[in-house]
Amino acid sequence: MSEKIKVILVEDHQVVRHGLRLLIDSQPDLLVLGEASDGKEALELIAKLDPDVIVFDISMPVMNGLELITELKARGSTSHLLTLTANEDPAYIQHMVRLGVTGYLFKRSASEELLLAIRAVSKGERYLDPSIVHDLVDGLFLTGLSASAVPSGGGLTDREVEVVRYLAKGYTNKEIAIQLDISVKTVDTHKARAMLKLGLRSRAEIFRFALARGWLTSV
Repeated sequence: MSEKIKVILVEDHQVVRHGLRLLIDSQPDLLVLGEASDGKEALELIAKLDPDVIVFDISMPVMNGLELITELKARGSTSHLLTLTANEDPAYIQHMVRLGVTGYLFKRSASEELLLAIRAVSKGERYLDPSIVHDLVDGLFLTGLSASAVPSGGGLTDREVEVVRYLAKGYTNKEIAIQLDISVKTVDTHKARAMLKLGLRSRAEIFRFALARGWLTSV
């Protein structure tokens, strides 16, 4: 029998991790080596266990998925990266693939899709959620973002810029409050003011704005 594909799960919700582990370990060719609730914990496990595939979420406390990717690249990790997330914005997907993610799957996808994705990325093949195909055909996935097509952001205060950057990286309002040592209500205020100044209406638009301004080049 061939060697099993070794997997590490990185997800901050324990119930979700447990379900994923049961699913993956039920397959004769797959094996979950370990679990982590954030990127920092994951780095320790990855260095020790050297998995074939890392299945991870983007929005996590302490160290999120974007920061995890950056650190893994800096360390020269050869593990294949499979993002399992609720974020379906084409611009976000484009950015993640450019960072080195081999697979991108939505959390609403069927269990069978996850198993197929793990097997594919373990061989170095790119695997994208089937529902992304339409965007690929329409050219949305490969369309570059123009900085001139978005607001300059010059009218934001330093604190508003910090909040927008964290929002674009996938942090929740509560996580931002912890990072900046301010209240959640204050985060809400800065977020509302920034979005009003920029004419943005959703987190997806915040991400696109930050990406176009070059604010995510370090993640």
